[in-house]
Amino acid sequence: MPQIGQLQGRRILVTGAARGLGFAFAQALCEHGAQVALADLREDLLTQSVAALQARGFRAVGIRVDVADPASVQHCADEALRALGGLDGLVNNAAVTDSGGKGMDDIELAKWDQVMQVNVRGTWLMTRACRPALRASGRGAVVHLASDTALWGAPNLMAYVASKGAVIAMTHAMARELGADGITVNAVAPGLVMVEATQYVPETRHRHYIDQRALQREQTPEDVAGAVVYAMSEGARFVTGQVLAVNGGFVMH
Repeated sequence: MPQIGQLQGRRILVTGAARGLGFAFAQALCEHGAQVALADLREDLLTQSVAALQARGFRAVGIRVDVADPASVQHCADEALRALGGLDGLVNNAAVTDSGGKGMDDIELAKWDQVMQVNVRGTWLMTRACRPALRASGRGAVVHLASDTALWGAPNLMAYVASKGAVIAMTHAMARELGADGITVNAVAPGLVMVEATQYVPETRHRHYIDQRALQREQTPEDVAGAVVYAMSEGARFVTGQVLAVNGGFVMH
């Protein structure tokens, strides 16, 4: 289990960090000693989240970013490097969903393109922008947020499922490419988590997940945060190109 202080001195950028899973990751990383840059498109929520961490004595800064915009991504990477004095880790959490409920014949082309632009291209762009700083740290670590939907093929959610499948594939390819830089690249694939972004999911779907898990309860952001902390820690320095399904045993991968 992660121990308090094991990330002491680590400087980590978390995207999509203003709320939900991203904020839970930022909070857990701070609690384990890291300095964290929280990046998000929503400046109002970002300001509140950063203030909440600073009030607890953590070193946290906020950076507005639109991961669909290459210039914004580069600015975010540069600002994180400047604010933290270096970069040892990146958590690519920023994502959008296609809201579900539609079969493949009914997905709007604009929605498909948006999901791919944010979830897939944004993950690539942010990793590329942060690579020089991660290489310079000598202990760089990248975590992509995938989803267990890509492991079991959730229906009526195809744009999102396809994007997270691409994230898993990128994890494998990036691990090979960035290994020469001493940078680890792994993915965490949560199940259906109780956060703001999943409020649209019908109660029957939540119930199905709970009933089919080996651990039959709701999944919370804190359930996933430990895996991210581990992937950023010294204990995971020889772990790369892996996908860790964190879903209470709904999918055993």
